[in-house]
Amino acid sequence: MNILVLGGGGREHALAWAIKQNPKCDRLIVAPGNAGIALIAECADLKAENGALVVRFCEENAIDFVVIGPEGPLAAGVADALRGAGIACFGPSAAAARLEASKAFTKEICDAVGAPTAGWARFDNATDARSYITDKGLPLVIKADGLAAGKGVVIPETIDEALDAVKAMFGGNYDAAGSTVVIEEFMQGEEASFFVLVDGETCLPIGTAQDHKRVGEGDTGPNTGGMGAYSPAPVLTEALQEQAMAQIIRPMMAEMARRGMPYQGVLYAGLMIDKEQTRLVEYNVRFGDPECQVLMMRLGAQALDLMLACAEGRLEGCRVNWADDHAITVVMAANGYPGAYEKGSEIRGLDDLTADSRNMVFHAGTKNDHGRVVANGGRVLNVTARANSLREAHARAYAMLDGIDWPGGFCRSDIGWRAL
Repeated sequence: MNILVLGGGGREHALAWAIKQNPKCDRLIVAPGNAGIALIAECADLKAENGALVVRFCEENAIDFVVIGPEGPLAAGVADALRGAGIACFGPSAAAARLEASKAFTKEICDAVGAPTAGWARFDNATDARSYITDKGLPLVIKADGLAAGKGVVIPETIDEALDAVKAMFGGNYDAAGSTVVIEEFMQGEEASFFVLVDGETCLPIGTAQDHKRVGEGDTGPNTGGMGAYSPAPVLTEALQEQAMAQIIRPMMAEMARRGMPYQGVLYAGLMIDKEQTRLVEYNVRFGDPECQVLMMRLGAQALDLMLACAEGRLEGCRVNWADDHAITVVMAANGYPGAYEKGSEIRGLDDLTADSRNMVFHAGTKNDHGRVVANGGRVLNVTARANSLREAHARAYAMLDGIDWPGGFCRSDIGWRAL
């Protein structure tokens, strides 16, 4: 098969790596890719959010299957364009992608089926939102309704901070994403990630993970796109997974189908766990980043078979062949991240590291500069290891980190601390 992966981050490097293990893959193209992806696949300069251009590229390159990595192309309807042209693809329609593109929409679906989630209110102006905050008091969670690259969520520590967040959202700091604001009840508990494939009817759980959003040790400092992750997440027991499937996932997917927008792709449910109960925090309509990296290390070649079955409506009867293993990924970020950071610093030592099914460095924000690998983003590398225990995987990953010479970057030393 000729396969195209859309995207150029660590998630897409992990997807490409897993797909490449499968003998069904004859030719692999990633658009736009990065310096690490270029070592295992062809990279193409392609505007991933333009459905017409993506379809034309697929026709010109005899692409059989497209895996859409980021949320942007999904919200823009690229999956619709591909299916309309008869090209198989992995990812939901634009209508179904509203589960990530609009937090208020997701809350409405929750309410329609009685799925457990936080209490919420929606606002289209700052005056009403500020009054609500003043009346309710803290703790609250304030969210830009639309896509904000993972940065549109504020958990304020003071009323003034809450009011400032509302002002920033309605003031255009998140562009159109902040034109509507959702304010939620603050949920106590421990958060974990639950990944389910859905083919429009059948829902197949494929794994759990837990990430580390805060930039600093001990989960301190500002939120980021994720500083590391591990899989499986012990907090999401089999009983809690089945509870989430019965009370949240299956009812909501049935409601989506009833509304004429059946979901097809991976559904990433952020779950809050407290007192042996799960509640939905939010959905993402694509693999998480960096959670995808640990999932792909554990799934390997079967990831492509599962994604194909999902795209072709064949999930019923499929099963995931899990080894009794653990994986961990540690993000190396540019100094200053998640604030201002510089690009262009050279990263050395990568060629000397082992790259196999148990040890991988997935590139996120890198580029090739005349033979040198240089930083080209905030989150730059995902140092990933798989082993029989989380402690062993942790040791492997940090041993690899010691071999990377990059004074312009940093990482957290405590990834996996909750489980360890």
